[in-house]
Amino acid sequence: MFLLLAMLACGPGPAGVDAREAAFDASRAWEHLRRLVGFGPRPAGSAALAATRRYIVGQLEAAGVAVREEAFVADTPIGPLSMANVIGTIPGRRPDVVALASHYDTKRYQEFRFVGANDGGSSTAVLLELARLLVSRNNPLTIEVVFFDGEEAVRPQWEGLDNTYGSRHNVAMRRKAGTLGRLKALILLDMVGDRHLNFRRESGSTRWLTDALWDAAKRLKYEAHFLDEEFAVGGDDHVPFLEAGIPAVDLIDFDYPPWHTPADTIDAVSARSLQVTGDVVLEALPAIERRLTSAR
Repeated sequence: MFLLLAMLACGPGPAGVDAREAAFDASRAWEHLRRLVGFGPRPAGSAALAATRRYIVGQLEAAGVAVREEAFVADTPIGPLSMANVIGTIPGRRPDVVALASHYDTKRYQEFRFVGANDGGSSTAVLLELARLLVSRNNPLTIEVVFFDGEEAVRPQWEGLDNTYGSRHNVAMRRKAGTLGRLKALILLDMVGDRHLNFRRESGSTRWLTDALWDAAKRLKYEAHFLDEEFAVGGDDHVPFLEAGIPAVDLIDFDYPPWHTPADTIDAVSARSLQVTGDVVLEALPAIERRLTSAR
């Protein structure tokens, strides 16, 4: 394992960036993932998710990221549930925002133990490592790292408004505060740790953001993991932003047999996949920022 992580740490980093200073470190992301899975099942409203939230806040604060919790009570099919998004803000030269996001809750199951190593865990781990790097970067735009609560449906099936509680609340709060227009793009990570990583273009996502990620993967020679095929996600945390007119992309590997089964454990994911995801997001950011700043 030590040799594997050492090799990953020396792997390709974002173009034009000193890898010694800003390379994505899969060993750090893997440790976050190990800690997250250690909290056990983490459905919305649970004590385990509250502990997870404290861990996320603590890691962001330790990295020097200004962090706040966006607490709310969601009306769910099983009654009111207390939830909270976690938002880290990394100031840039301009107040306009690029958001990197993940959900950190896991699907609620009574019949088996579901720890969501990939579904909720992998993207949260990658986002925490990205925050550590971005806080010391010279960011042209403000960057937010956003951890959504309540992405998963409370009932067994994904139906109606029983899902995406945190992202829908976040859009509503930005709109209420008059800051929604400052959000220029959202990159959502979801299920990014599959050992057999296969990303496909999510057809509902904003095309130019999708292209930015796929172009970055090509430059890094990660084409084997970024397939030039399209598929549609029925719903995810990027959808409320798209509906609000915000460019958004869902980077998700839905070709994952352990999805929503007790087999979604740390054995089904890999540090290599976390590395690939982190590298591509870092590589894509400059092009995204150039497009957004030139549009002013």
